[in-house]
Amino acid sequence: MAQDTIFGKIASGEIPVEILAETERVVAFPDIAPQAPVHILVIPKTSQYENVAELAAADPELLAEMIAVAKRLADERANGEFRIIFNNGASAGQTVFHVHAHVLAGEFEERSLIGS
Repeated sequence: MAQDTIFGKIASGEIPVEILAETERVVAFPDIAPQAPVHILVIPKTSQYENVAELAAADPELLAEMIAVAKRLADERANGEFRIIFNNGASAGQTVFHVHAHVLAGEFEERSLIGS
């Protein structure tokens, strides 16, 4: 079970953010430290899953919904071309232990896209 995190507080509305997309179970908002011209975070509203491996094993439909939201945003903001990155675990660069997808698009330099 995921600990209480900043993403949990965003999902619950405790911390306001610019909502770019929202469904009953998913919310998307801009990353505060963008690594590409388009850098959006897509998170489930539940804090139940710390990482993508837990989510995929327990609720693949929710994972699919996150990917669908990511694609919709990329269609709107980047002609449908995008990268989607899940950091899974601290040694892989995950710093917020509430599963989340980084949606990156636009022209950007090749560099490390880890963190959070």
